[in-house]
Amino acid sequence: MAIRPDDPNEIDMSNLAPNTAGPAGIEEVAPIVRMVGIEKHFNSVAVLKGVNLDIRPGEVHVLLGENGAGKSTLMKILTGIHEPTGGEIVLDGVSHPLVTPREASEAGISIIYQELSVINELSALENLFVGRLPVKRRLGVPVVDWKLMETEARSIIGRLGLGGLDLHKPVGEMPIAHRQIIEIAKSLMKNVRVLVMDEPTSSLTSVETERLFALVRQLKAEGTAVLFISHKLDEVREIGDTFSVLKDGVSTGHGRIADYTNDDLVRMMVGRVVKQRFLAEGSIDRTSMPVLKVENVTSADRKRVRDVSFEVHHGEVLGFAGLVGSGRTDLMNCLFGAERRAGGRIILNGADITPNNPVEAVKSGMAYLTENRRQTGFTPNFTIEGNIAVTKSVKDAPLRGTWGLVDRKAERAVAEEQRRQLSIRCAGIDQSILELSGGNQQKVLVGKWMSIAPSVIIFDEPTRGIDVGAKSQIHEIIRALANAGKAVIMVSSELPEILAVCDRVAVFRNGRIMDTLDGATATEESILSVAMRDGK
Repeated sequence: MAIRPDDPNEIDMSNLAPNTAGPAGIEEVAPIVRMVGIEKHFNSVAVLKGVNLDIRPGEVHVLLGENGAGKSTLMKILTGIHEPTGGEIVLDGVSHPLVTPREASEAGISIIYQELSVINELSALENLFVGRLPVKRRLGVPVVDWKLMETEARSIIGRLGLGGLDLHKPVGEMPIAHRQIIEIAKSLMKNVRVLVMDEPTSSLTSVETERLFALVRQLKAEGTAVLFISHKLDEVREIGDTFSVLKDGVSTGHGRIADYTNDDLVRMMVGRVVKQRFLAEGSIDRTSMPVLKVENVTSADRKRVRDVSFEVHHGEVLGFAGLVGSGRTDLMNCLFGAERRAGGRIILNGADITPNNPVEAVKSGMAYLTENRRQTGFTPNFTIEGNIAVTKSVKDAPLRGTWGLVDRKAERAVAEEQRRQLSIRCAGIDQSILELSGGNQQKVLVGKWMSIAPSVIIFDEPTRGIDVGAKSQIHEIIRALANAGKAVIMVSSELPEILAVCDRVAVFRNGRIMDTLDGATATEESILSVAMRDGK
């Protein structure tokens, strides 16, 4: 990778550890932390059932498992948030219960959550010292020692390869990758010995992921133990030394990653071999009238989306690949009427619909699963039924019924039908959507849109943050929708996902389609070659 040392926002990786495998005798090293026979009950429900976990210095240990397997509960016990119902935590060979987060922190255990805990309104410097501002006396009056803060911060940030970072800039204005580095720096300033990283690459580009892995290798080389939680098996194989698998609160396997295939790991996680390819089984008729035809669509600023045209046919999944920031999501927002356009036409089933807002798009037969299900996907204070029914209410407005009221009986029937068809795992449709796993939340959103029988459905990053088993189920749903005659568009930053599902791949760069590749013959290399191609 080309590094630009003159760019203060570029991470200097020249002094970071190379990509090397873990030491051959790593299992002979005494663990920093040993979790023995950990059990956790919530009321009468057993969430963890005798789980064992060893974490050693200078090791990247990967914790695998589907959503709901018990990984989060185990981490909350390790970091002092939950107290175990049974079992023992041993630190450096001595039994040491961790009953509060402060005790875990004082023991050198720190966690970086998938949802980062930085305070966006504060500067990087202020975030690094939240809760522990150094104080000096000036004329007998205690004041914050900003000079000491900056000196310590520069030292630790420089150690992580980002010495030119503007420490006084609000964190909310920084890229996610830089916010993660600030989280890591906070942990290092507390003399961390065990760093837990929960899905750290879920919102990173491939380049940012490579930089993060360089930092992880550096920490490993310095003797830090890293507990890495991820659903991406290619990443697991690249960064991990050893692994443990949880399934339904039980340990189902552990060992050295190099000794097992991806199929072995998946089988431990889900109890079956997961299908890898979901392409159309027959040929797609591209001579007939397309379901969706897009002509010369341009965003209002004439920069993020520029003169884009394409077609999607019955039974087809068209993928959009490209680097993060290339304009793919901006294009989807333009198609759905969520962003203003400077020009262009959107033709659905032969009729010019060109929606000016999402309501018009929905009523015309379009559906859109956005990239951030928590912010723009579901309504958090609604039940499963409420989330599924809300879109149908929008499409079918005005309200129905004898007195113009919502037909609750019909809404419940629709929600129950979607729950059954999509195999949503829940206690019932009256359950809060916040209580579901990420994969089941995504199924609810699919059900929300399927309830209106759309002609075109857009999936933007459909499997972000969900486990390998749920990911396969979402892929099966996408292919089933195409097989039922829907036209499907899928945006994804994961090239293996694009290649597994899409019949054609439109490669986006700088707001334009650079080329469209056949999904059956495309490779990661061919997609990246087009995505990195020079073009204005």
